[in-house]
Amino acid sequence: MLARQARDAACLWRARACLWPCVRHNSTQAKTSGLAEVDSLGIPLKPTWSVHALLSSYPKPTISDAALRRLHDLSALVPPEEGTEEHKRIKHELEELVRLVEAVKLVDTTGVQVAERPDTSGDGNVGVLPGEVEGRDLLKHAERTEDGFYVVEADRRR
Repeated sequence: MLARQARDAACLWRARACLWPCVRHNSTQAKTSGLAEVDSLGIPLKPTWSVHALLSSYPKPTISDAALRRLHDLSALVPPEEGTEEHKRIKHELEELVRLVEAVKLVDTTGVQVAERPDTSGDGNVGVLPGEVEGRDLLKHAERTEDGFYVVEADRRR
C-alpha cells in the first residue's frame, strides 16, 4: 500500500514538473491577453462565469398560479395568498429553478466519460456503510405508510 502511494506521489510530482512551464506561460499570457488570471496551479483567481449570466441566455419559463397551488397541494403545504410578496417571491424562485433544470437538460454530454468510483466492497453498494438504512427500508421508520409511500397528515386551511 505504501509503495503504491509513493509511486502515485512520484507520478504526480513528475506531471506537475512537466506542466509547470505551461502553467507559468499561461499565467503570464493571461495577464497580457485579457484571459482570466490564474495562480501557479492554473486555477482562475476570479470567477470566469456565473450561473446568473449563463441562465440569462435561456428563455424564462412562467408558472401559472394554478400550477403553484397544485404544487403546494401535492407537497401538503399551505400556498401563500395570491398577489402577496411571498407569492411573487416563491413563484419567481420556482421559475428560476425550472430555468436551471431546463438549461441542464440542454447540456450536450456526447463523448463525455462518466467518472466512476470502483466498487471495492464487491456488493454493489458504493458509498453505503454497513448497517446503513437505504431505499424502501427507510419506510419502516415512518409513522404511517400506504402502498410503499409515506402518508403525511396535513392540517391545512382551505
